[in-house]
Amino acid sequence: MSENRISFSKLFWPSFLAVFVAGLVGMVFFFLILGGIIGSFGDFDPEPVALQDKTVLHVRLEGVIADKSSQSIDAAALKVSRSSGIPELLIGLEQAANDRKIRGVFLEMKSPEMGMASAKELRDALVRFKRNGKFVVAYLSGEQISYTDYYVSSVADHLLGMGGSTFLWTGLHSESLFLKNLLDELEIGVMVVRGKENDFKSAVEPFYRSEMSDSSSVQMSALLQDIWKSTRNDIAESRKVDTLLLDSLANALAVRKLQHAFDNKLIDKVFYRHEVLAFLKKKVGLEQSAALRLQAFGKYMRETYYKEQLLAKQKKHVAVILAEGDVVSEGEGLSAAELGKMLRAVRTDNDVKAVVLRINSPGGSALASEEIWKEVSLTAQKKPLYVSMGDYAASGGYYIATPAKKIFAQAATITGSIGVFGIIPNTGTFLKNKVGITTDEVRTHRHGGLSLLRPLSAEEYGFMQAEIDEVYELFLNRVAKGRKLSKSQVHKVARGRVWTGASAKGVGLVDEIGGLFAAIQVAKNDVGLSSVVFYPKKDKTTIDNLIEILDEELENESTKTKNQLPPELILYYQKYNQIKKMSGLQMRLPFTSLSFY
Repeated sequence: MSENRISFSKLFWPSFLAVFVAGLVGMVFFFLILGGIIGSFGDFDPEPVALQDKTVLHVRLEGVIADKSSQSIDAAALKVSRSSGIPELLIGLEQAANDRKIRGVFLEMKSPEMGMASAKELRDALVRFKRNGKFVVAYLSGEQISYTDYYVSSVADHLLGMGGSTFLWTGLHSESLFLKNLLDELEIGVMVVRGKENDFKSAVEPFYRSEMSDSSSVQMSALLQDIWKSTRNDIAESRKVDTLLLDSLANALAVRKLQHAFDNKLIDKVFYRHEVLAFLKKKVGLEQSAALRLQAFGKYMRETYYKEQLLAKQKKHVAVILAEGDVVSEGEGLSAAELGKMLRAVRTDNDVKAVVLRINSPGGSALASEEIWKEVSLTAQKKPLYVSMGDYAASGGYYIATPAKKIFAQAATITGSIGVFGIIPNTGTFLKNKVGITTDEVRTHRHGGLSLLRPLSAEEYGFMQAEIDEVYELFLNRVAKGRKLSKSQVHKVARGRVWTGASAKGVGLVDEIGGLFAAIQVAKNDVGLSSVVFYPKKDKTTIDNLIEILDEELENESTKTKNQLPPELILYYQKYNQIKKMSGLQMRLPFTSLSFY
């Protein structure tokens, strides 16, 4: 019987080679077709948007909404991943407000990933849209409605919802994960060094504590209270309800689905989708038998953005530089190399008369922050330079904002966190006791063996503390000079503490409460110009046209991001990559976003 067995190698290798060759041929075939398609386009552009009278703009928001837009093709899955940027959204809504063929907006929020400052930016754009005599109808539906969904939608003239959808009106909360017990179990040591009196710099607490410190608890509680009050007050004003009612409903957990929201006047009507479409027809004066003229906001927005940028580049203009992500020397994120190049370009360009630096960053490398600060400072000496803060501009993100003529932030912007820290792990005990690996060493000099396999000596720790204190002192000096405060005044509001934009204005770290639109308006008025160019510049390419065509069936959606992994796994993977890229001293926020559900 054994003679009839087929060996594993005889079975595996032919199968493997067959699959490999087939896959290779398939990929070659795909790219040959793709190349042929692209080549056949030539100067082809997708058909432009052609609007009819009584058109309703369909704004459907889901996926990631950041400052920078992105798009890509997943060749293996033949899927398009696309996320829209705040500038595109604002320009699209501004253009629509002046478009006589567009009568109103049909807004559908599908729990997009965005911070509360971005949500406020979008909400304000819808307010400006309504001022031109146009309507906004919002429809909430789906399995679960997030707080952000409701916050943005509450600005609508008519707020409709699917009665059975889950909507928990509970207030806001934040949770933190602590790794100390795990590290103790693994016998991995972590030495934490913070700047002088940086007791609020809580980004390091998960490594040596099992719960929040009093300082961290105080600042997080104040942060959530500020965000709750500002967003709750906006909702109360739009919905014409008392803030006390909103608080009491949250405390009683009286609203658990949209039917309860209707019962408590948080929405106007409970409708099925076909009833919403009939309502929209009535709003624009169409017969019920006629087809509703819905225009997908995504295509309209992108076309508007490209056209406006094409015209603006040919004139004297205000340059808006988008600086987003972790502060790093080079690579992905808010890169000193890339941002420095853009800053040098705009300050030597005679057509650029003013600069708005849009910062959306939790911080990162202290060295890269100093490098960017220098480029921002040199630019501010040649051109009027304003800073607009997005969802967060904290730690290193705040550091680079300090040379600005004026700093703008939304009430819910997370900023401050003026402080420095370093983390030095040691894994020698872990390797010996848990894995069975031992180490030995030789050295030529006393400190020649600085290693992650052993704890620092008291003397070495002292050297690290002195270096971090020196960087913190430099941080205080940068802020003091930029904000025209004394160093002692800055230290009182620094110590690593995180503030909302509203509170930061009260302590002198921010000048004005307002979004990107407000900062741009001030810059345009300053130099008497109306044209704005966004950096990095985006030119529409053949690949963009290809994505537009492949994405045609998704054109009713203004943002599209498809992930094949669960979002929780993606979050942990991103966190792992963030930690892996850390080197040197850090000016970093203890968290990168606050999402409210």
